[in-house]
Amino acid sequence: MTATVNIALLVLRLAIGLTIAAHGAQKGFGWFGGPGAAKVAQGFQAQGLRPGWFWTSLVLLGEIGGGLSVAFGLLTPLGAAGIVGAMLMAILKTHWRNGFWSQRHGYEYALQILAVAVAIGVAGPGAYSLDQLFGIKLPEMALFGILTLAAVIVDIVGLVISGQSAPSSQPVQPAR
Repeated sequence: MTATVNIALLVLRLAIGLTIAAHGAQKGFGWFGGPGAAKVAQGFQAQGLRPGWFWTSLVLLGEIGGGLSVAFGLLTPLGAAGIVGAMLMAILKTHWRNGFWSQRHGYEYALQILAVAVAIGVAGPGAYSLDQLFGIKLPEMALFGILTLAAVIVDIVGLVISGQSAPSSQPVQPAR
């Protein structure tokens, strides 16, 4: 890879990784005005994702763990797959019914994060990463594919157990 591609990957990794890690910190720790893990677990329970603490743990692992993994370029295929799993579930379980646009709580934002995580999972972390520094040589594309498939299966299980096997096409008005 050229130096400019490596710099571009670094910028993408830092932006998406730190953004989703901070988003997860809102859920997990109540930082940045977020609800904290207990309220997130209650929300998941109410949505039919039981036990709520289990699904909260998966989201925090995908968002905080995946975000930091991608930002630092450490075990990048694992982190990217975690982000994909978290964002796919967010899109299908929460945002799809609201349509595309973020101002109506649609899936626009989550789709962008998912797409960048897929791109990083496919391309790898680049030269400016902890994977490169520590000489970690993972079969990036194959591992990312397997881990992403596992995350999608977990998401499908969650949708089925919560009684929502397919996203609804009816929009929900956001709270004002």
